[in-house]
Formats: sequence, C-alpha cells, structure tokens
Amino acid sequence: MAEFFPGFEERRIKTSGAEINLVTGGSGPPLLLLHGYPETHVMWRKIAPRLAEEFTVVIPDLRGYGDSAKPPAGTDFAAYSKRALARDQVETMTALGFERFRVAGHDRGARVTHRLVRDHADRIERVALLDIVPTLYRFETIDQQAATGSFHWFFLIQPHPFPERLIGAECEFFLRQMLGLHRNPKALEPKAFAEYLRCFSNPETIRATCDEYRAGASIDLDHDRADRRRKIAMPLLVLWGERSGQGSGYDMLAVWREHAENVTGRAINSGHFLPEEAPDDTYRALHDFFA
Repeated sequence: MAEFFPGFEERRIKTSGAEINLVTGGSGPPLLLLHGYPETHVMWRKIAPRLAEEFTVVIPDLRGYGDSAKPPAGTDFAAYSKRALARDQVETMTALGFERFRVAGHDRGARVTHRLVRDHADRIERVALLDIVPTLYRFETIDQQAATGSFHWFFLIQPHPFPERLIGAECEFFLRQMLGLHRNPKALEPKAFAEYLRCFSNPETIRATCDEYRAGASIDLDHDRADRRRKIAMPLLVLWGERSGQGSGYDMLAVWREHAENVTGRAINSGHFLPEEAPDDTYRALHDFFA
C-alpha cells in the first residue's frame, strides 16, 4: 500500500461484526472515503494524498471487499446490509478517535454512505455521493436501458452458488468487464488492476460481494422504505459521470432533492469510476465542498 498511499499508515480495526482493513494519513478534519464494486480502497489512490494535505483521510475496505473480513451473510443477508456496513464505519471512526466526520462514497460505498447518514446523522457533518441514485428509487424506476447497463445487479443476486461459480470460472475476464477495460484497456494502470485482481479472485470475496448485492435487493429495500419520507438534513454533494450509465440517465439533482434538503452537485467529464477516470476534477469538487 505504500506505493499507492505514500506516508499513510495501514491499520486493522475490529468492529462488532467484522475486522476492517484501512489506510489513514494526513491531518486536519476527519474525512472518510468509501469505495465501490468491484474495487477496494485503492480506488482513492489518485485523490487521497492531495486530500490528506488538509484532512485526516480514512480509507477502508468495506466488509466483504479487499482485505477486510468476510463473515457469513446470515439467512436474511443482514450481515451485508448497508446498515451493517455503515455500522462498521461508525465503529471504525470511533476507534480512531473521531466522533464527527465528513464522508464521501462511490458506487456501493455511496450506498453505504446513504445508510450512514440515515442511521447516524449526528456523526456526519457533510456527505458526498458519487454516481448513484437511491437504491429503492433505482429498483422502482429501472427500465430496459438502465437494466442493460446494470445487468450485474440482477446477476449477482441470484441464489448461491450460481453467480459465484460462473464468476470464479473466469474471474479476471469478469473483473475486466466490470471495470470497463474491455472498452478501454488502458483505463487502469497494471499495478492497480493487479491489486484489484488479487483481492477479487479470492472465492470468499466473490461470495461476500454477491451477498452484499443480495442484501441490496432485499433487506436494504425494507430499510429504505422505512425512511422514504424522511429527508437528509446535512449538506449533500452529488457528482456523476457524464458518460456513466449509472448517473447520466437521471436528473440527478432532482432525484436527490426528493431525498435531501440541501443538495448541490454537477456532472464530471468521466465514466462511472470518477476518482480514477477524472481524478483532478473529482478532487477539486470534493475539496471545495468539504473545505
């Protein structure tokens, strides 16, 4: 990790439900950065060192991902609910001595962030969500175009071991597809891809990340329905990729203003992986918002 995050400290912190792998560095107000699928905390490597000049940056692997623990899902996938993953982050920040903090999440990490601000609003000062609409809204409004672009949402939630065995049979091929390397083979530097492949090729990672998507299509929706009429109060920044199938098909600000009171944001000249495809623009947007 020293190559990706020079000067950062590697840590492992036990929460009530998992052991979380992370790196932390810098000084100043605490800022938590959460990654998405199928990546690890390494996705923030192009932005975190710059943010660490003004913030104490904490960058974990989500439960089930990277080098964090991968516990059994349980009968209702509760161990991979966004509620459980958000609790990991609150307990991690508490262990590091931070009672209140800022947080930015991308993709699945943004969905954890959305639950984090729902369940632990008193702990969060400002929040940034990268390239998502709310999970419940996505399922309730999805059309053919969106479903085609997000086919994996419906593939990964199939019962164990169907997706696990198919992914495991062609793990590197599947990972390249999910990262968009079939369209642009040079979009990701080889060392970063090798690190993603090291983590993703672990059969337990494949199983756990499928369980996280299964939770997203079941228990998470129950939690989201319970909060449907309660708006997020703290300042919310929404960023999305102009060429992303995740965000570009929606009126992103209008969607999020149905769920939050204080929403700003804009498109970034990027595909789905904003922190890697457009690190300068993404850094500036996050810096200006959090500073």
